[in-house]
Amino acid sequence: MEHISSRKNSILVHMKKLANDASYRRECGEYVCDGEKLLREALSWRAEVLCVLWGGEKTMSLPQGIEEYSCPADVMQSVSPLKCSKGPVFSLRIPRRQDDCERISSAIVLESVQDPGNVGTVIRTANAMNTGAVILVGDCAELFSPKTARATMGAIFRQRVIELDLEQLPGLLKRNGLRLYGAALSADSKDIRETELRGAAVAVGSEGRGLSEKLLSMCDGRLIIPMNADCESMNAAVAASVIMWEMRRND
Repeated sequence: MEHISSRKNSILVHMKKLANDASYRRECGEYVCDGEKLLREALSWRAEVLCVLWGGEKTMSLPQGIEEYSCPADVMQSVSPLKCSKGPVFSLRIPRRQDDCERISSAIVLESVQDPGNVGTVIRTANAMNTGAVILVGDCAELFSPKTARATMGAIFRQRVIELDLEQLPGLLKRNGLRLYGAALSADSKDIRETELRGAAVAVGSEGRGLSEKLLSMCDGRLIIPMNADCESMNAAVAASVIMWEMRRND
């Protein structure tokens, strides 16, 4: 295992750029994560780990073919996307899109949910609730940013996530026989508890703007989560979690 001491080393420069630059991630087809727990999850679910940077003692053995480097803790910290990293920092191959590889039985659709913590939480919850797919449309937080990936707590390696242009959404749902509902505060919205959610996809928008009229026009109906009349809205991830619970309960 090669030891790196200079912060100008090409491996460190590459890893740091992966952590900070979305266009560079797309160009390279790689992303970066931090922490032994996530590394174990990635290996367990056969994500393609490319390179691991240890900032101190190596704490686990890795399969052959993965590049490994060691460096002082402060050097690793300069690369890590976290403020106080214990490492290791590692890079992975961005998986190929798998829009049509398997039938989707249910889905949660996020439109322009920009907070990576919310997007990551929805992916984590979708995995827990056995939701068929998380579909990202519009200006959502980048799936492979370090903050989003970390917020999934490893579910990014297990949960099916599809990124689409909004115009592609109706075709994907039609191919999978899914009805589309929109979570919206409107006079014709039905109580989610009174709606059949088997074989359905439900869309959730950002807290500030909700769902766009264009997406709502694609919906077969609108849903509302009953809540205190003094409350105008829920956090997007919380709303999506309640919806996925109802979808699971309907199975």
